[in-house]
Amino acid sequence: MSIEKALRIRSESKCELCQVTEALAVYEVPPSSEGGADEALLLCQCCREQIDNPDSVDVNHWRCLNESMWSQVPAVQVMAWRMLTRLSGEGWPQGLLEMLYLDDETLAWAQATGEGASGEERVKHLDSNGAVLEAGDTVMLTKDLTVKGANFTAKRGTAVRGISLVADNPEQIEGRISGQQIVILTKFVKRSN
Repeated sequence: MSIEKALRIRSESKCELCQVTEALAVYEVPPSSEGGADEALLLCQCCREQIDNPDSVDVNHWRCLNESMWSQVPAVQVMAWRMLTRLSGEGWPQGLLEMLYLDDETLAWAQATGEGASGEERVKHLDSNGAVLEAGDTVMLTKDLTVKGANFTAKRGTAVRGISLVADNPEQIEGRISGQQIVILTKFVKRSN
């Protein structure tokens, strides 16, 4: 069964955050390692755009989290926690955040992107040019890399889309190349604009 089909069944063909039924697509919750339905959500275009572009956030849209934060699906809980944390300065999201309980594993996943961490606490992932890398960025390889255990070489100039950051190691990111999820050293990539 495809990931999208599994998500449509799980969500009853509704956005898993705001319950809208139009313009739905799969959204992998970073950092994801397996790329399966357990690490993804079915989201509407509005939610996806606001998650990916913090500057375009409509605070009132996220009042939907009052309902969706109680989901039993860890990926939904993670995104609810991240958005409530991002919006906590608005007042009402802080109250919801205080009520939201996440088990240790789910909380670690929610915090893996650095959401809610102060500037000093956040682990910074820097590319070969010193540019800050964020989860979801696209990077280019700056040298040929032999992928151990996969029997192929990732060529210089290969684009790696939708990277995820290794939370406890600022020198490593994860991404998919030729269908394989691999760990890449940040010194061998540069951020694409």
